[in-house]
Amino acid sequence: MTTHPLYTTQIDQLPVSVYASNDALGAAAAAEAAAIIRAAVAARGVANIIVATGNSQLTFLTALRALPGVPWEAVNVLHMDEYVNLPPGHPASFPAFLRRHLLDYVQVKAFYPVPGDAADVSTACREYEALLRAHPADLCALGIGENGHLAFNDPPFALFRDPVWVKVIQLDERSRRQQVGEGHFGSLAEVPTHAITLTIPALLAARRVLAIVPEARKAEAVAKSLLGPITEDCPGSILRDTPHARLFLDTESAAGLQGVA
Repeated sequence: MTTHPLYTTQIDQLPVSVYASNDALGAAAAAEAAAIIRAAVAARGVANIIVATGNSQLTFLTALRALPGVPWEAVNVLHMDEYVNLPPGHPASFPAFLRRHLLDYVQVKAFYPVPGDAADVSTACREYEALLRAHPADLCALGIGENGHLAFNDPPFALFRDPVWVKVIQLDERSRRQQVGEGHFGSLAEVPTHAITLTIPALLAARRVLAIVPEARKAEAVAKSLLGPITEDCPGSILRDTPHARLFLDTESAAGLQGVA
């Protein structure tokens, strides 16, 4: 499969590549992520990566786990968010998602799940922040939500200069409806109202940020992120002020960008 984009552009400080299909996007992002991992391991003997979950990440994760020569045995994997007090074994668990789609296929150095079931979530947030600071991320592979969120930093709760790296947040209803639409819950009432999330400063502290955003349902959020103001009302817009980030789109998610290239 070709991983060459149909076209590339730059909006403010953000390089944007648009691919012919979701599969092509996933393959290209996986190739870039693998190169970042290999370079980190060659330079420091270890790579620390933060990985998103959600259906939009499936082509990326599938391509990444299939690539040869990735030194997974030297990779520490962290992730972005988890629901608070989700019942044990629930299929919507984000650590379980990563196991199903990545970690069951590769043997990593360590996996550090966000502890949504902790007895004391405030302490759990502080401990996960300490873990992140002890394992500076070489790569953050994230998506943009249908409401423009990064991780679970939903408007109107997102803060570009959040003073903490990990916190408990209330989920925006549109964000909760996205989880139903992706098939992770049967109804809105089943979706938890709160989650632990990495904040925007924690995500963007990674040496490289790859934003992987396919699918038509993301087109509105992509257009607002790239063509509107840089504002916490659309958290994804901060990527335009992040010179170490790169955005991967397919033709469906880029549908609102006519005339930009």
